[in-house]
Amino acid sequence: METRIQVVSIVASSLLLLGILELVRQRRLLERYAILWLFSALVLMGLAVWKGLLETLSTAVGIIYPPNALFLVAFGFVMVLLLHFSIAVSRLADQSKVLAQRVALLEERQGRTETAVRSSTAGVEQDEPAERSVR
Repeated sequence: METRIQVVSIVASSLLLLGILELVRQRRLLERYAILWLFSALVLMGLAVWKGLLETLSTAVGIIYPPNALFLVAFGFVMVLLLHFSIAVSRLADQSKVLAQRVALLEERQGRTETAVRSSTAGVEQDEPAERSVR
């Protein structure tokens, strides 16, 4: 791999790693999602630093130019991350639906309770003036 491309790859993967750590530190990225990002950044960093591993990987896959193997690995991680986030979004959509149904049931129950309280207090308020006049 050319030195210039290797330096660019190392700088890019380092910036990715530092960016992920900063997002976790600021609590803008949850730790459970950061694990995948950190793992992918570390693998990309390892491939960028260790020339022999990248060349072996590119030869095994049949890629003539080793830096292209780095992009293939990065694309693979992006696909895994997209799948992971799709699963998370699907789970959240199901939870939102269940939560909306529970809120609707609670609102309906609260409405019935308020109606029952109003009707019972209306009967008590009508009885109170009669009791006062007796005294």
